[in-house]
Amino acid sequence: MDPTSTPSPKSPLKGWQFSWGGWLDNRHGEWWLLAQLLLIAATLFPAWPAPGSWGYAWPLPFALAGALLFLVGLLMAAQAFWRLGSSLTPLPDPKPGAALVTSGAYGRCRHPLYQAVLLCELGVAFALGSLFHLGLFLALAAVLGGKARREERLLVPLHPEYVSYRRTTPAILPGLPGLDWRS
Repeated sequence: MDPTSTPSPKSPLKGWQFSWGGWLDNRHGEWWLLAQLLLIAATLFPAWPAPGSWGYAWPLPFALAGALLFLVGLLMAAQAFWRLGSSLTPLPDPKPGAALVTSGAYGRCRHPLYQAVLLCELGVAFALGSLFHLGLFLALAAVLGGKARREERLLVPLHPEYVSYRRTTPAILPGLPGLDWRS
């Protein structure tokens, strides 16, 4: 098999445009995905500073609120995955021939999967009382904002109706600079 080719038609990754060359030159936004995955994996690191290191215990209501945010994020992600269906790709470049989805979770915001990931990360930061995880949340917000902008630049020529959808629907988190750009 040619190392620059995409998966075979029987592969579950069919149409995702992965290739060895793409990981080297970012042709389909692979570096955005890599940054996203590294930041999500870093969530497994322990809280820093440890909540007890400042001489007080992290308040239980904050920990419970964080756990609830995490669970809500998981439910939102499941809803967005289900609604996107065969148009799903982890790369910012849209799948060739994929339909534009603007209903369900995509009626609430243009990137509900990114919104769900951020909600999960914020939930972890609250649950652990970790400045490190709060930093991961901020870094992930920057990466997902950049990834979403790349995706949108490519969606406009594929789906001319995306321009009006973008004008009326928040990007990731309504009203937050950097995560809601409507034009």
